Amino acid sequence: MQHQETDPLQPSDRSSVTFRTMRLEDIPDVMVIEHESFSLPWTEQAFKSEMTLNHFARYLMMDVNGTPAGYAGMWTVVDEAHITNIAVRTAYRGRKLGERLLSELLDQAQALGLERATLEVRVSNRVARNLYTKMGFREVGIRKGYYSDNNEDAVIMWIDLHEHPWAAGDTEGSV
Repeated sequence: MQHQETDPLQPSDRSSVTFRTMRLEDIPDVMVIEHESFSLPWTEQAFKSEMTLNHFARYLMMDVNGTPAGYAGMWTVVDEAHITNIAVRTAYRGRKLGERLLSELLDQAQALGLERATLEVRVSNRVARNLYTKMGFREVGIRKGYYSDNNEDAVIMWIDLHEHPWAAGDTEGSV
């Protein structure tokens, strides 16, 4: 599966952004992004297991001009998506690519017939929390001491996929 859009990310920069299913050969690039993005990065083996053993896992890559720039993943459980990871390479941040990546992941969840999505985010990660709120997620609770590196709490967030801003009416010819 591949989905491509081209639009200006910056006034002087026309970039091709492509979304595709993550493959095992993407893991080295994923590990670079993972280490740039998280203080508790997943291991290479964790990603291999997710892709080969976890039948509920769905992972996608975001390429910019053919270069891996981000990835996202979710578990599909009954009618819910549990977002496990979303990350953008440092060099590509600040261009709304995280928003586009999350939008694509939520679109895929909706296409699979899922009704809701959830995630956890560090209390201190204001940038991510602001993005999730902008995209329609609501903060509904706290997981105390969720992150083992510093015992930081996680904010639990949920979105109803039938209510997110691009759920309907954004396809050509729709009203």
